[in-house]
Amino acid sequence: MKYLSVSEVAKKWDLSERSVRNYCAKGRIKGAFITGKTWNIPEDAIKPNRIDEKKFSDNELLNILEEEKDMRLKGGIYHKTQIALTYNSNHIEGSTLTEEQTRLIFETNTIGETKGVKVDDIVETNNHFKCFDLVIENAKKL
Repeated sequence: MKYLSVSEVAKKWDLSERSVRNYCAKGRIKGAFITGKTWNIPEDAIKPNRIDEKKFSDNELLNILEEEKDMRLKGGIYHKTQIALTYNSNHIEGSTLTEEQTRLIFETNTIGETKGVKVDDIVETNNHFKCFDLVIENAKKL
């Protein structure tokens, strides 16, 4: 049996050499083996299909949260959860912002009345919004 190098397979399959090495390292090319630092790939090896990230999760609530986030839907479960979670987590940490002020920051990126409001509370609020978004975005990867 004849074996090809990573660069030869990359040209044959119209891929980068890095992609071919990754396929080999993950065991996705049948019959490929490494000698020293060189991958040996059978010339009749079949190009693996790409494994794309799932568009939707099996978790219906996660799909709804993601959809409402993308739509910037006001009054939906994403909107209410963002405000409630952020307000409560900030309140636990000693924030003096009211739930109404938290809602205003989320919806309009303004605070309204600023008398006695700490800048740190506003920054912390925005960070909690971003954190919740990251949880939604990365939940499908688990």
